[in-house]
Amino acid sequence: MAVQLYENLIDAEIKPMGSIKEAEAVKIVENSFRDINIAFVNELAMSFHKLGINLENVIDGAATKPFSFMPHHPGCGVGGHCIPVDPYYLIEYASSHGFEHDFLRLARNINESMPQFTVDLLVESLNEIGLPLKNTKVALLGLSYKANVGDNRESPAKVIKDLLLKAGVDLTIYDPYFIKDSTVKSLDEALDSKTAIVIATGHDEFKNNLPADKLHFLGIKIVIDGRNILKYNKDAIAREKIIYEGIGI
Repeated sequence: MAVQLYENLIDAEIKPMGSIKEAEAVKIVENSFRDINIAFVNELAMSFHKLGINLENVIDGAATKPFSFMPHHPGCGVGGHCIPVDPYYLIEYASSHGFEHDFLRLARNINESMPQFTVDLLVESLNEIGLPLKNTKVALLGLSYKANVGDNRESPAKVIKDLLLKAGVDLTIYDPYFIKDSTVKSLDEALDSKTAIVIATGHDEFKNNLPADKLHFLGIKIVIDGRNILKYNKDAIAREKIIYEGIGI
């Protein structure tokens, strides 16, 4: 009956599973697959940061292989109600039956470390210009877990916010989808008189309204791009004597 129902609603092939457990496992495997591959590129991002290699260029190069490679991209963390949650269902369920998913736990640990790595990039950049993290005026752009949605479930932006506040940063927060949780009501207000910005969500408003000349005019000295949305403008940003750090760039 379920197959017949979905065949009437959906044009795609309907794949009947052998049991409820199999059907549940499909979703868990899909999201765990993504989490593992994101963890792989996130670990590469941390490695390549030290090695001086542009990971995004490497991924674009590897993606030219016509088989067996699926590009995933690094970022400041994994959010949402599926990818950072579903692996734990399998980890805990298998553990209760005598099997330990070391690989899944490692992937989760790597992805959960990315907010701290993002803050570490800010600390490194501030060190370059001789400024401390404490009391520095920073704008955190984005609270949503992904671009252009008003959903902050399991968002790494919340972790970044907490880390910055704990470090004593003079923090301004802005997300057009979470005005109530923002400390200002506009992007221009968020950017005013800031030393650094940290982009935690790749909203179009940020992608389309942060040109290099504007950042220079506002006196911003550091851009930490946790979603690599300004990677195509990084050379222009550098020409304005602004430090640009993406994730793996």
